[in-house]
Amino acid sequence: MANPSGDFPKFQTVNTKRQIISEGTATRTLKEDESGALCLFDLAAGVVYTLPAACTPGTYFDFAVSVTVTSNAAKFITGAATELLVGDIVNCDTDTSDGVAIWKALVGSSYIAVSMDGSTKGGIKGDIIRVVKLNATTWQVSGFTNATGSVATPFATS
Repeated sequence: MANPSGDFPKFQTVNTKRQIISEGTATRTLKEDESGALCLFDLAAGVVYTLPAACTPGTYFDFAVSVTVTSNAAKFITGAATELLVGDIVNCDTDTSDGVAIWKALVGSSYIAVSMDGSTKGGIKGDIIRVVKLNATTWQVSGFTNATGSVATPFATS
């Protein structure tokens, strides 16, 4: 339909900058209202994020390693032992011929965490993982990591 006045419609400008969580502390419990945030693993000594328990499906967080882990772990864990992880993380072994491995958390597994060590399990600057709450008992995981040495899955049961 033509605009009879000939004026162009006016659009409202929306700030689309996402929230960045960069704690600089070893542990942090995320809140449901922070959904969509980019959570940084920004300490060489590691950071552990706890996902919010009993949150609404569609809640999601992105995790990015901005500082390679040299001790402890770059880790996120579900807020309740009854909330499990499913999905895949693609890994590139950077000290070989860039061999690729795909780590799986299948339905029926007991994985509740992703724990990267800065070496064999990822946690190297540039790694990124997304988690999305699917239902009351499931978080979906997808991401890309790099590792060195004898690579191993970052999925963990604790």
